[in-house]
Amino acid sequence: MTADQLRALCLSFNAAVEDFPFNPETSVFKVQGKLFALTHLNARPLTVNLKCDPEDAIRLRAEHEGLIVPGWHMNKRHWNTVTVDGELPDGLVGELVEDSYDLVVAGLPRADRLRLDRP
Repeated sequence: MTADQLRALCLSFNAAVEDFPFNPETSVFKVQGKLFALTHLNARPLTVNLKCDPEDAIRLRAEHEGLIVPGWHMNKRHWNTVTVDGELPDGLVGELVEDSYDLVVAGLPRADRLRLDRP
């Protein structure tokens, strides 16, 4: 997956926006003001921090040692850093980004979740 593909994937979700609160190089993807993905799109290797269920996070780290690691500068229990350099299947990366988005949406207030469901 390329940086452009990763950006397009993150922005494909309902109400997802890209922000640069830290510096011009660090893309922060949010839904309703809540972070679901963080990446430096020009970095090599390309990595992305994604929210993850704690049990799934441990399993994924064991299954993909070195490619999925505890979230860099994030809560290690709830965040993974995923290397997006082609070694992991694009489908898996897509699922992990979607799971991160869904976890963040699930934590939003009910009124915000309902607004997201409207066309």
